[in-house]
Amino acid sequence: MKRSTLAVAASLALFSAAASAEHVKIAFIDPLSGPFAPVGQNQLKSFQLIADMASKGKWAGEGNTIEVVGFDNKASPQESLTQLKTVIDQGYRYITQGNGSGVGLALLDAINKHNERNPGKEIVYLNYAAVDPDMTNAKCSFWHFRFDANSDMKMEALTSYMAPDKNIKSVYIIGQDYAFGRAVSRAAKEYLARKRPDVKIAGDDLHPIGQVKDFSPYIAKIKASGADSVITGNWGADLALLIRAAKDADLKANFYTYYGITTGVPSAMGAAGAERTKIIGNWMANNETFNGKDVVEAFKAKYNDDYYAAQTHAIILMLSQAVKTIKTADPVKVAFALEGMKAPALNGQVMMQKSDHQLQQNLYIGTWTKTNGKDIKYDQENTGYGWRMDKKIDAYVAGQPTSCQMKRPGA
Repeated sequence: MKRSTLAVAASLALFSAAASAEHVKIAFIDPLSGPFAPVGQNQLKSFQLIADMASKGKWAGEGNTIEVVGFDNKASPQESLTQLKTVIDQGYRYITQGNGSGVGLALLDAINKHNERNPGKEIVYLNYAAVDPDMTNAKCSFWHFRFDANSDMKMEALTSYMAPDKNIKSVYIIGQDYAFGRAVSRAAKEYLARKRPDVKIAGDDLHPIGQVKDFSPYIAKIKASGADSVITGNWGADLALLIRAAKDADLKANFYTYYGITTGVPSAMGAAGAERTKIIGNWMANNETFNGKDVVEAFKAKYNDDYYAAQTHAIILMLSQAVKTIKTADPVKVAFALEGMKAPALNGQVMMQKSDHQLQQNLYIGTWTKTNGKDIKYDQENTGYGWRMDKKIDAYVAGQPTSCQMKRPGA
């Protein structure tokens, strides 16, 4: 009798543990076809590798697992809203997106409306790379968390790095004509005027996103302007084609980029971009301690591709930490748990700022250069070139004030 009772008790305990185990599904809504597909595919795989590491490593606690599933938005706000409806209908409670602030703003508005109309079925938006500052300022939302530094934070860090360089006398700004590209242009002019009023703005161009096939006319304008430096927020194919046109025209200007690290750009640069192309970002494989080398090497071994989106790690890590701490994957409770959370990310200790849900983190500036097996150990796209870390910038240097007036559930 006693044995039978113990057996029943053990079975009930196992059933209870199984019943309470959480399988957290995240819908990745980003381009998986079209000109920006290589970037989207890389970042989906990045999420999936980290989610697999988290599940195997029990980051979210015993029995809890995380899965990331891709949904192709073709880089379109309209298609993104269609995919959002699909994932809601399929029961997803978390989404992630990053490629395009225009898409991000459309999703944010739709999620706010959905959550207001559907209490108990709320969706949380884990933003890994849509960096328009408005998303954590005037349009901030309790349901949105940004894990990348916004474009103003990056420009603050970049212009602080550029300011002491007296060789910089004339800057040309070029970007994609949408929310993010316009934010980069505004911040570049504003921050350079504050830190280096002697620097001339030689030109300021915005072009249609994902539509220009030949950037040679833009490069001709840059060359004619005499600019010694170019600042661009371009990413993916738009940056790869811009860099390739600069190489073909033998443009000698230095390029200061936000996304020189994204898929396709390293191959476009090759040796021609060495010592002339720089990046401002939140992490690079050749960092001061090679933190994240296990992820870099696992990604290369599994996909024969390069891991560069460290935000994927921060999102899975902090989501896991929240689920483990509060013992539930309920989106409302997880959102509250994420506020003010600190975590040991790939770029050091990070903190999710409660006031606006903008992650505070260290930033890095690097230069494209030939690998040497020492401080420049990891290359990109098998080019033999990688990013040399020039400077690590502490989180407080890039920090920005916020105008966010957040409304929280129950307030």
